[in-house]
Amino acid sequence: MSKRDTAIAKLNLGHLYAVAICLTGLGLFTLFNRGAFIHYTTPTWVWVYALAGAAVVLTIFTFQLPPQGNGLSLDSSVYLACIFVFGPSFSLTVLLVASAVIFLIERKTLWWKHLINFAIYSIINASASYSFAALGGERGPLMDNHLAAYAGGMAIYFIMNTLLIVLYYYVFHNENLYETLKGMLKDTIIAYLCTLVLSLVLTILLYHNHIFGLALFLCLSILLSYSFKQMFTMYRDIEERANRDPRTGLFNHSYFELALEEEMRKSRSTGASLSLAMIDIDNFKKYNDHFGHLKGDGLIVFLAELLKKECGGADMVVSRYGGEEFTLLMPSYDTDQAKDFLDRLRKTLNNSRFDGAEIFPQGCLSFSAGIAGYRSDIHDKSELVEQADQALYYAKKQGKNMVHIYGHQSLLEQDIDFSQDVRDIEQQLNLFMYKDMETFKHSKRVFRYAIDISELLQLDSLSKRQFTLGALIHDIGKLEIPWGILNKKEKLTPEEWEMVKWHVTWGKQMAMTNDKFKDLAAYIELHHERYDGKGYPRGFKGEEIPKLCRMLTIIDSFDAMTTERPYQPTKSVEEAIVELRACAGSQFDPELTEFFIGYIESRQLRAKEAAV
Repeated sequence: MSKRDTAIAKLNLGHLYAVAICLTGLGLFTLFNRGAFIHYTTPTWVWVYALAGAAVVLTIFTFQLPPQGNGLSLDSSVYLACIFVFGPSFSLTVLLVASAVIFLIERKTLWWKHLINFAIYSIINASASYSFAALGGERGPLMDNHLAAYAGGMAIYFIMNTLLIVLYYYVFHNENLYETLKGMLKDTIIAYLCTLVLSLVLTILLYHNHIFGLALFLCLSILLSYSFKQMFTMYRDIEERANRDPRTGLFNHSYFELALEEEMRKSRSTGASLSLAMIDIDNFKKYNDHFGHLKGDGLIVFLAELLKKECGGADMVVSRYGGEEFTLLMPSYDTDQAKDFLDRLRKTLNNSRFDGAEIFPQGCLSFSAGIAGYRSDIHDKSELVEQADQALYYAKKQGKNMVHIYGHQSLLEQDIDFSQDVRDIEQQLNLFMYKDMETFKHSKRVFRYAIDISELLQLDSLSKRQFTLGALIHDIGKLEIPWGILNKKEKLTPEEWEMVKWHVTWGKQMAMTNDKFKDLAAYIELHHERYDGKGYPRGFKGEEIPKLCRMLTIIDSFDAMTTERPYQPTKSVEEAIVELRACAGSQFDPELTEFFIGYIESRQLRAKEAAV
């Protein structure tokens, strides 16, 4: 389904939700009220206006709660108290009058939003009234022998309110249903409990102290609302200080990581583009050494102010990553759009005047930037950061003052870099020559399989590089396993097997120490994950495991089965194919398994034809 079709479907769902809520709310209002207000006496109307006024005041005094800033008002306590003291029809009449007044006050709000809000409150009030009556509750004074009825009414009020609001955000704002519900329960439950308890307080005050009791309750509620509002302001102030870099005023490294994780989650669920750019001031050390740290800090602040100005109108998260490095988290930007933006920003900096810029090699301020785009097979935020960092490293290596997208080298450059990377990894693998010759040979065979498979899959050059090099280096962590365990001919003990399983983590750590091979960490770490989620070290399942890592698992297992190993019998190619099929859907991706088997069978056929 295209993004346009998805948007239309969401719009239609929103219309359907709005109509359903309005019809249900108006129907319940009619059923429970039945025009009872027509027969109200003047004293009763005085009570209606007084309680509706209290509800309006409390609605105006809506406050926000940390950490998400969800809005909450105490007007629900008025409607619940009306149910307990006067009954459902009276409560709905108060709601009708209060809603009409709020409509007149908040005319800028669209009329249909007022109607939906009224319908939602009608549904909540009717549900709570029904629950209260069903559990034996009687209107009038608070009676301790009917506590179950009060508790039931309040519980239903809370549950219906939460569910209807969460559905509203899901339909109209495309929020994740589970995450929104979890966030609301986590952030508002304590404050909402205050609302429920206050409804019991108001019940007592209304019955015994009448208007004076209502006035006393209103004062108490306004003070509580003000206190919550001040608490939220203080929280936001503390949060702002904790999330900001004190020198530049940009977001700091910690906040950037949280924001990156959140934006990746959104992009994963919606399919929207997401780009990450890393920026580094060119030749900053030279400027710092020449003019001193105070002037160097001034240059950092100058670039930070430029980033604020240029990125202010866009929905970007601009952070100081550390030292003279900055990050731009760019939702809805693909890598080409991000590059266009960064190039404009770079030229703006080139043309900006700054004291001492003449000492730079190009005679002006400049930065280098690396861009990485989020893909569904990126399972960890560190991968995206590493890709952007490698792109930045490449931009620096090409002479600085340029923007580079990860994986966009020329074909010739890619071939040269690939050949050099293979040589570098083979130097590391040579350490196996004295420790475990079988692992060395296995890595070379898996590498050759990966080269063939990458051609058959028609991988782009970047994916081909990562897949084949990942296959070559995937067992590098076994260098940390003692010689006696690696070469043991008997079956491994449970303790020894646990040590062997650590090789994926050790290998990942080794790769992460080399900037050139950080993007291979996933192949090292995840090649023993299983399709059914019973693998190690993370227990990823299905498509949580990147596609090429799933393919590497198949290649690795096939070679292990068809090669002599000291701790297991060797299988023929035919037997290994039977084993692969038997484990498809549990250990291996079924579709990729059949693809690999097709490759092996055609390879076997060519070998037989060549032998004839």
